[in-house]
Amino acid sequence: MTLVELAPPGAEAITLAETKAHLRLDGTAEDELLAALIRTARAHLERETGLALIARSFRLYLDAWPESRVIRIVKGPVQTIEAVTVYDAAGVPVELDVTGAVLDGAARPARLLLPAQPAALPGPGRALNGIEIDFVAGFGEAGTDVPDTLKRAMLAHVAAMYELRGVLSPAEQPGAVPAGYDRLVAPFRMRRL
Repeated sequence: MTLVELAPPGAEAITLAETKAHLRLDGTAEDELLAALIRTARAHLERETGLALIARSFRLYLDAWPESRVIRIVKGPVQTIEAVTVYDAAGVPVELDVTGAVLDGAARPARLLLPAQPAALPGPGRALNGIEIDFVAGFGEAGTDVPDTLKRAMLAHVAAMYELRGVLSPAEQPGAVPAGYDRLVAPFRMRRL
């Protein structure tokens, strides 16, 4: 199972203005650095939690259909399933009609219940990545859709990275995770047994 982001987010969960207010900064001299730190904090938080904060398109690749009718999607929350495509033996894509499929996009991981048993679905003609599921995941289009707790965690993280700006370049960040960060994001982490 491989997951690929098809498009970057159209916005960030926290704005430059929110970040500057949190850091009590005026002026525009640090705007480029702050924008880079905001992107880094979002990417780190998304890796830690398996969430997509801002809605955007992803593609899940599968080698075969699962034995059950349920496909688990680890990036969430899943808003919509855009397409399910199977590649035949000649490499020709065949888009499946998934009318009747049921999506539980808020579950962690999200679940897509297929409308038919996997045995009734066309098998992929290539051994690797023969099935593609395109979906949109994220809390919404804007930072106002993101839970406030996650935004607070990002602001604290940006502040910690900003403190290290003379020691670490933006490319070397995140260099620090602030105290309390783990408590803020803990309810959003996916638990594995």
